[in-house]
Amino acid sequence: MAEHIIYLLGPFQVPGLGQERHVRVYAPNEAAGGAPVLFMFDGQNIFHDAPSFSGGWYVHHAVKQLAEQGLPAPVIVGIDHGGSSRLDELSPFTSGDSAGRADDLLAWVKAELAPRIAQEFKVRTDPAGTAVGGSSMGGLAALYAHFRHPDLFGAALCMSPSFWFAEGKIFDYVSAQPKPWTSRIYIDAGAREDGGSVVADAERMVRHLRERGWDERSLCWIADKDGNHSEHDWRKRAPSALQFLFTGTPGPRPEAPESSPTPAGEGAPPPA
Repeated sequence: MAEHIIYLLGPFQVPGLGQERHVRVYAPNEAAGGAPVLFMFDGQNIFHDAPSFSGGWYVHHAVKQLAEQGLPAPVIVGIDHGGSSRLDELSPFTSGDSAGRADDLLAWVKAELAPRIAQEFKVRTDPAGTAVGGSSMGGLAALYAHFRHPDLFGAALCMSPSFWFAEGKIFDYVSAQPKPWTSRIYIDAGAREDGGSVVADAERMVRHLRERGWDERSLCWIADKDGNHSEHDWRKRAPSALQFLFTGTPGPRPEAPESSPTPAGEGAPPPA
């Protein structure tokens, strides 16, 4: 039997977006009362190397480590991007490069995908037990989703977020929204990303959130002095980020293994 089984759902047609896509789900051992759940963008990248453009995150390994430590181990729901439409569907804002269709993607997650995950996997459905995450444009989309749908997403994982996109409209958007009644936000960036500008933008957002009352248990900020804008670096920081999302305490950042074989359970159908 495979050590890790990634269930493959779909393909799905998302209203308003052209390309069909699959959803990949990793479910650790069932937890009493249901496991927390983390919806992640760019699902091709978060598990194995094969479907990713530049290597996978192996998030399922990090989840397994949490379970072995007796910590909350989330079900991971990886939403594949739509290829050429990725920039449109992960941007909340129109710009010269994007039609800004993130609301279409999030509306589908809320109306169709989240209820299906709750039906087929034993997960929590309360905002405190439901998070959204991603890197780069996915990190931008994750923070937006938390403030746009706080009734669904009570936590956000934002790795190397593209807060600069669309002339930094995310700053005005967040400042205009009320603080979600339950909120936990993880933000990180690497010092080697775009000459330090990604760190600077992230620090600006962190300062704003701190001023509005986010504390050490509700906001984690990691500046990686050696970090680049790469799957390898997001993979390295993922275990600490996952631990923080559902405990309020970040874990250590173990070095990620160089590679791992695709398990026999890749692409399995969902449980009955």
